[in-house]
Amino acid sequence: MTAPDGRGFAQDLERLEQIVRRLESEELDLDDALRLFEEGVERLRAARERLSAAELRVRQVLGTQAGKLQLGDVDR
Repeated sequence: MTAPDGRGFAQDLERLEQIVRRLESEELDLDDALRLFEEGVERLRAARERLSAAELRVRQVLGTQAGKLQLGDVDR
């Protein structure tokens, strides 16, 4: 799945790993650290939304035993 801005799930995860490594290993000033943290939160939120959408699609495809597609609950 690709986000409206063209980013894919794998790209978001890769960037999240980069952000975590930078935050853990480099001495950053507060402004840079905050900017990276905000970007990480945005990418994490986008990845979670894509996972939820994918889960819903899987549930729809699995459908009922009769083969009819149905909308299942997405409770966690």
